[in-house]
Amino acid sequence: SGSSCECQPGFRMVSNNGGSSVVCEKCPENMSGVTQDGWNCIKCPKDLTSEGKCKCLINEVLVERSVDGVLLNEALCIRCNGSEPSFSASDVLGNRCVRCEQTFINVSKSCDCSSPNILTGGLCFSATESLPPKAIATVRFGQIGVTLTSAWFLKNLQASASACWLHSNLTACQALGNMCVMNMNSLSSSSTDACGLFQYIYANTARLGIVHSIAYWRHNLPWLYYGDQPGLASQVLETNHFPTVFSFKGKNKDVKLQFIAASYDAAGNFLQWQSLEGGTLQLCPDTQTKLNAAYVFGTTYEQSCKISVSKILLDFPNPIFYDLFLEYNGENGQQHLWAVPVLNLDLQYREMYVNQGSNMNNWLLTRRFFLVDALSGKENDMGKLPRVIRVASKISISVRLVSHTQRGNIYPPLITVAYTDVLVQNPDTQSVMVSFSVNYEMNQSEAQIQTDITLGVLGGLAVLWSLLKTAGWKRRTGSSVIDLQTVLKFLLFYAGDLANVFFIITVGTGIYWLVFFKAQQFVSVFLPLPSQEKAFVTYIACAFSLKALQFLQLLVSQLTIDIFFIDWERPKGKVLKAVEGKGAVKSAAAPVSIWRTYFIANEWNEIQTVRKINPVFQVLAVLFFLEVVGFSNLALMDSSSSLTRSSDTYIAPWSRILRFGVSAALWLAIAFLQIIFFAVFYERFVEDKLNQFVDLCCVSNISVFILSHSCFGYYIHGRSVHGHADTNMEEMNMNLKREAENLCSQRGLLPNTDGQTFQISISRKMRLQYDRIHETLTRRRGPARFLDSSANTFEQSTRAYNAMNKFLSSFIDHVHKEMDYIVKDKLLLERILGMEFMEPIEKSIFYNDEGHSFDDVLYYGNETTLLIFDILFFSIVDLASQSFVLAAILTYLQQEIFRFIRNTVGQKNLTSKTLVDERFLI
Repeated sequence: SGSSCECQPGFRMVSNNGGSSVVCEKCPENMSGVTQDGWNCIKCPKDLTSEGKCKCLINEVLVERSVDGVLLNEALCIRCNGSEPSFSASDVLGNRCVRCEQTFINVSKSCDCSSPNILTGGLCFSATESLPPKAIATVRFGQIGVTLTSAWFLKNLQASASACWLHSNLTACQALGNMCVMNMNSLSSSSTDACGLFQYIYANTARLGIVHSIAYWRHNLPWLYYGDQPGLASQVLETNHFPTVFSFKGKNKDVKLQFIAASYDAAGNFLQWQSLEGGTLQLCPDTQTKLNAAYVFGTTYEQSCKISVSKILLDFPNPIFYDLFLEYNGENGQQHLWAVPVLNLDLQYREMYVNQGSNMNNWLLTRRFFLVDALSGKENDMGKLPRVIRVASKISISVRLVSHTQRGNIYPPLITVAYTDVLVQNPDTQSVMVSFSVNYEMNQSEAQIQTDITLGVLGGLAVLWSLLKTAGWKRRTGSSVIDLQTVLKFLLFYAGDLANVFFIITVGTGIYWLVFFKAQQFVSVFLPLPSQEKAFVTYIACAFSLKALQFLQLLVSQLTIDIFFIDWERPKGKVLKAVEGKGAVKSAAAPVSIWRTYFIANEWNEIQTVRKINPVFQVLAVLFFLEVVGFSNLALMDSSSSLTRSSDTYIAPWSRILRFGVSAALWLAIAFLQIIFFAVFYERFVEDKLNQFVDLCCVSNISVFILSHSCFGYYIHGRSVHGHADTNMEEMNMNLKREAENLCSQRGLLPNTDGQTFQISISRKMRLQYDRIHETLTRRRGPARFLDSSANTFEQSTRAYNAMNKFLSSFIDHVHKEMDYIVKDKLLLERILGMEFMEPIEKSIFYNDEGHSFDDVLYYGNETTLLIFDILFFSIVDLASQSFVLAAILTYLQQEIFRFIRNTVGQKNLTSKTLVDERFLI
């Protein structure tokens, strides 16, 4: 028999010590039978079983020994006396006579249930009694399209229904209810299946009254339905709230939901009251601590695994049925039970799966459920494997918060069960995916309405702001015609502003849920469910897409600016120069050194990607606080505000809203601290690259002329107050000393001023002249370069460079009266709106700049855009991968890639526009 040895039929045991060695001996022919214990041979009065032991008829008991234990030579088959007053019949094993079942005595006054009486399920019913309709013993497994005749139903359904109907037998009624549950509580046009018989009895036993004032719970019957008509679910789930107050903080923190279940076996016998702790409903194995964490109030719980069919059949040979309650204390401290309704997703009402829709009014709630049914799927023989098993593959308990509650009131929990039908073929290779979850939810419609209103208001303001930006852009480009380019520019401005709107809304939403959910004492909010986070994730995706568009547009605009370095240095004296081809020598102006221009070009090239923060430190600091300090634990869907979690405790799933809220808040906080540090300390006491660049321009006697738009740009006045900068160290130090002691004029463009940086709005005439010279400056890059010798091309470029330098320096010196300019201050409103009200028609306008607004053409002046883009990129990667580490790595790589592009292409643009040889940019 697998683990022990047995003698063959017709052989008796001589020796057996419980080991692998058994000694057997063949029985003689006149005593061919073997006693029930297998140790002796005996003569049998009738036939033998397949095991070689004596066999008696029904209602007969086998006697092999006398009263004092002496073995008889021949076994006896003694018939039990079924008449009054004995009323005895053989027991199931045929070992002794016992009193027969009461229905036999009631119907026939004996232990015989002969025709016309009806014998079913071991019970006897009189043919004259009003029995329920004849039962249909079929079970339908709709998922796999199998309908079979169940051996269990065939044996017990009619008997249970009849005993429940005629005698109000508690066990029979429970068994009938269980068979209805095994049929998924489905109500169809057939009135003679298990649920049809239950409904028939329920409808015709109103005289019995109800239990505990619950209209759906009939005396002697199990409570299976909340009414037999859909539409009552909202009344059950939302009319009354659960009479207990829940809190996250204080002495009542980490309170558990005290679920308790009444359990029954398939035959209708009550087994026990049992708590759900310890994994009663959790098919997946885990530690006790993690299993019990499912019932800690406020902790979203998820557990899933794959279980083999062979293990299911081993662990759950017989189904156990549960009626679930939630325990609470009344006003006087007395314990009460609150019934927990069940939403069976596989229930059919008139051939429709009414519970699978989202409309609560169509639901048909029930009470009883099971985990595994390996019983109803057995055909013909109860001892064989079932043909089909049914497994509760998805169990979810949802707890809903009462709307507008401030005291932690909840509605009655709802347990949702989805079953999987498995056609048993090879149990060892087949498996089932099962899951168990506990969700906490609240009505999010009000929050969604507020978000939509905020989005509408801010979106409208973004349109107005984008229109103002477009108007300013039109003024700066010197165009007044609304064309396709204007519309596209407006859309680009609007994309950036709308990205900011989405960013503000998502950051506000994330921080709101982070603060109000984690910090609340009496529960007033629950986190949105993953299905309710779709709008939030969509907002983040929109913000990232639009911000990426704005960032690319910013990158393109910075890589296409016009820039020129004006060299104010004049020749010192004359030099003798050989005339090429003639052998003669003539006097010429001493050449001006180009090294100062190269030096300024290199410094400009270096500050192109300088930012107000250190991006590498930013990424590392955010990752440090998230993963090392443990701020990421604030994004778990539980009530704990702790930054640490023990490895042996249950770790709740992540909330995408909280992940974004925590990471965005850290990004902003660290960036803000960095900006303050660099502005207040570093740039003041260590190094201020932009102001140093302005100083360097003045020392080098070079001004920087920048056009970011057709008619708008920036001017850095770098003309040396000493007249020249090409000098030796001694004179340079002397000049700096005279300037420190105020022994020379000030550096400003205007006399007796220090203003060196300006925003410039130039006239169309000035722009046309600039373009004419610039065209010759860049002509060497056109097709004409194939027609000229390299020497001629270089000479043309040099002449164009000198012409541009002369033109711009003379323009600054007011030489061209038809292209003159004025210097003025910007109005406060102009500064706020970032536009100019005056149009430079006759004269260009130089606006005094108190800071260094030329950083608008650098990374430095667009830190907000860059920072928001980094945050959104980090968040998008994290939402997709649920990994802060991966998000940090990819964000760093993204920063480096775009920085490389900005440096490389910006350097080529600088070379192209200023004629500085790229080989000298290091």
